[in-house]
Formats: sequence, structure tokens, C-alpha cells
Amino acid sequence: MSVQKRLVQSIKKGFRRIGLDIRFASEIDDFDGRLLAGLRHHRIDTVFDIGANEGQFALGLIKRGYAGRLVSFEPMAAAHARLRQLVAGHPNWELAEAIALGSESGEAEINISANSVSSSMLPIEDSHVRAEPASAYVGTETVRVKRLDDIVQDYVGSQERLFLKIDTQGFESRVLDGAQQTLARCIGVQLEISLVELYSGQPLWDEMLARLRASGFDVWAIDRSFSDPESGRTLQCDLTFYRST
Repeated sequence: MSVQKRLVQSIKKGFRRIGLDIRFASEIDDFDGRLLAGLRHHRIDTVFDIGANEGQFALGLIKRGYAGRLVSFEPMAAAHARLRQLVAGHPNWELAEAIALGSESGEAEINISANSVSSSMLPIEDSHVRAEPASAYVGTETVRVKRLDDIVQDYVGSQERLFLKIDTQGFESRVLDGAQQTLARCIGVQLEISLVELYSGQPLWDEMLARLRASGFDVWAIDRSFSDPESGRTLQCDLTFYRST
């Protein structure tokens, strides 16, 4: 037995004498740790953060030790301005132009929620607002929309091992519609999916799961992201996929 293991056992034994059970935290005990472990295992060196909002996802990865490239995509002006400030302090973090990603290029209206993170190109359902009143829409903003396949070469080289994170509040399927060539070269994908309809017309979890499986991916991890505080029902999950081997 190594010195380190003997020390750990001694510490645990000492605390048990006073009625405490000590468990040392593992890297995979939280969302960012599990995600980082998967990225390392699959040797991912570039992550596209689609639906970046104010950088919550990217900052979580950076704080846990991710040292590869990050490219964030965010259409809303206020969130994009905040991201620009954050990116300036991280040499491996790049901010794309202020665009939404979708199935075709043009312009569209994005609905802005009071909490910002629930903003979506789709109408919001009452079920979402009941579970989280701050998700209610308070305005709209006109944004440019592009297909990821049309711009991907501006942000990633052909040899980089690419991971797509897509959190676009019910619009994930439209992003994938405009990213078929990009998806074919991806090693991994993370999608926020809904178990019930939270945005009008969004595909639900079973359809999105079938779509990714048909594209050659296996489910790697499931993390609950949003639940109804009254009933406890899970409303949204983050599903991580990696290409089948």
C-alpha cells in the first residue's frame, strides 16, 4: 500500500472514531468535472460553445482545468458584449461574431427572457414560466442567423478534434439542421434536451436521442439541468454523446 493510501485510510479512521464518515471528492462529482473527464478521454482539443449566453459553460470548463481551444457563439448584444470582456483574459478562448446558428442564413427575432439564459428563437410555453417565472419573455431582438456549415472553417482546422455544446433553448434541432457537415467530423456533442415541451414546436428528448444515434453517436452522460420546483419532475437534461467506436 502506498504512503498516500495509508494516510487517507488513517484520516478516515480517525474521523470515524468521532462518528464522521469522510469521503474525498472525485473529479467527476460535479457536472464540469464529468464533462472534462470525457473531453480528456476522447482527446478533444476544440470546443464550440453554441448558445454561450454570458460564458457560464466556458468558464466552468476553464476553472476545472480545460486548456484546449474554446469558441463561443452568442447572438444577443448584451450577452455578447459581456463575453467580449471575459474572452480578453483567456488566450485560448475565442468569441465568434454576434450571430445565431440555425438551418438557414438570414435574420430572425430572438425572444429575450428576464433571466437571459432562457431566451429563445421559439415561443415559450406556460409550463416553463410556471416552473421558472424569471424565464418569461420581456422583449425581442433582431439577430443575424448563419448555418454552422457555412462558417465552421473560420474557427477550426481540419485536424482538430471537435466537440459541439449546443444549448439554444429548444432550437437545438435547427442548429443541427445547418451543421450536418460539421456534425460528421465531430467527436462529441452535448445537447440540452427537454422531457416536456418548454418551447413551442421543439423536438423532445426521444427524437433528439434517435437523431444523434442515427448520426453515429452513443450516450456518454446524462445530467439533470432543470426541474419543476413544485412537483420535482425533471424538465430538461444535458445529454453528452461521443462517436461510436
